[in-house]
Amino acid sequence: MTTGGSSELVRPPGGSTRATLLELLFDVVFVAALALVSMLIADRPRWNGVAPVVIMLMAVWWTWSITSTTTDFYDPDQLPIQVILMVTMFGAVVTAAALAVDTHALVFALGYVTPHLVRGVVLVTVLHPRQRMAEQRAARFLFWFVVSGFFWVGGALLPHEGSWALWAVAVTIDYVSAGARYPTPGLGRVPLGQYEKTTEHLGERYQQFVILALGDVILVPTLEISRSDFTLARSAAFLAAFATMLLLWQIYVLGAGQIVRTNAPRVLRRATRLAPYTHFVMLAGIVCTAAAFDLVVERPTGDTPGRWIALVLGGPALFLLGRTVFTWRIIGRVPWHRVFWVLLLLAVMPWVGKWPPVLVTTLVVLMLAGVVTGDAMGGRLTRPLLRGRPG
Repeated sequence: MTTGGSSELVRPPGGSTRATLLELLFDVVFVAALALVSMLIADRPRWNGVAPVVIMLMAVWWTWSITSTTTDFYDPDQLPIQVILMVTMFGAVVTAAALAVDTHALVFALGYVTPHLVRGVVLVTVLHPRQRMAEQRAARFLFWFVVSGFFWVGGALLPHEGSWALWAVAVTIDYVSAGARYPTPGLGRVPLGQYEKTTEHLGERYQQFVILALGDVILVPTLEISRSDFTLARSAAFLAAFATMLLLWQIYVLGAGQIVRTNAPRVLRRATRLAPYTHFVMLAGIVCTAAAFDLVVERPTGDTPGRWIALVLGGPALFLLGRTVFTWRIIGRVPWHRVFWVLLLLAVMPWVGKWPPVLVTTLVVLMLAGVVTGDAMGGRLTRPLLRGRPG
């Protein structure tokens, strides 16, 4: 740990953009929480039990996203930033421990709200007076997390039915205020120029987290198959999970690094503001896919229930949708072959109910292979666009 003064908190322009070891440990904690979310979705017998889990997923993801933005703007080698990371990690452990138990609503809310408030208080307190813009940035974030925090904690104090309504309001405040650049009384919004100061570090952080999260696609079914017999159908479903993980990885990594390493200010600004939302859609797709394979590995034969179909086909479709929108908004061109496969995944849903689940997952593998093939054929077209898009 370093102990530099507050004047050194803002990341220096020429500093290292590599993720620190503490940040990687931070990622592991959050990926473990995502695995638990996947298992919770798989265990819900009806759709009306999934909505609360989605709110929890949004909260877990937002904590990771905001903290990664913090370590991109501020130097993660400095002691105050490392303290913020440690407090946030502990909050993630607390929220993960409270995920599966409805009576732990207050524990979940405090585990989510406390790290955000601690981060804001620490930054506003220790930033050097000469770093006026950084101090105002921290104050804007703190203001809006105080506002949403009332709804998070207030919802936890209500009966079960009422808590989810207030939590939905709270998570909406978090996501919308960020999209609006945190308009704060007396301070205004975060200047657009601050989004253009994003470094390669943030792009690397997103890539690392998505790749780690993809491990849940095989981790969750691995835990399931370890408790079951290795029948032929179950082994085939397990292989389909492994192939799906690799194909989703390939779909994500193609061109992703070039997008986040662009120097064009307008493109960089757009990528920085868009990434938390499009990556949440991708992350939701990963979580649904992991939940789907948890179910299919447990029972690979027989009819495929409608909820299973939505997870097996909808999970990859969500991932493709998030990746496609991100590409479209950054390079200005729609990858139509991906749109085609997204629509096809949705179109076959009404027709596969009588298929065994393992066959439905095999269909998903074939479709994702089609996406990767289309990406490989079209890659030569998108790379020049990324290099040549004007700033």
